[in-house]
Amino acid sequence: MNPDKQIIIDQLLERVNQSPFVLVVDYNGMTVPQFGELRTRLAEGGAECHVAKNSYMKRALSAAGLPDIGEHLVGQTAFVTGDQDVCATAKAIKNFAKEFKLPAFKSGVLDGEVLDAEQIKSLADLPPREVLLGQLLG
Repeated sequence: MNPDKQIIIDQLLERVNQSPFVLVVDYNGMTVPQFGELRTRLAEGGAECHVAKNSYMKRALSAAGLPDIGEHLVGQTAFVTGDQDVCATAKAIKNFAKEFKLPAFKSGVLDGEVLDAEQIKSLADLPPREVLLGQLLG
C-alpha cells in the first residue's frame, strides 16, 4: 500500500480509537460555508467532523475492531467523532439539519454497537447529560 494512504488510515484509526462513537452523515449538497459552520458547532461540544475516502474509513474501522458499516459508506460521507457526549453531538447535527436541511444521518457506532439513523435521532432527542443525572438523583 502507498505509504501516504497508510498515514491517512492511521490518522483515522487514531481518531476512531480516541472516540467512544463515530457518526456517519451524508453531506451531499452542503456548501463550504455550511460545512464550516457545522464544524464550528460540533467543536463547541467537543466533536470533530472529518471527510475521508470511504475505503480508508472502512479500513480504519476494521483495524479498530469495530463493526462493519460498509453498506452505509457510500457517496459523500463525513465522519463525526468526539470525546464527550454523543447525545449533544447528535443534537448539534440534528439542529443544524433543521436549519439547513443538511446533513442526513446514515449510521454510526457507539461503544461497539451499530446505530441506524433513527437510533441516532433518538439520542439527539435525549436531554443533556447533566439533566439526565439530575433526574436520576431526583
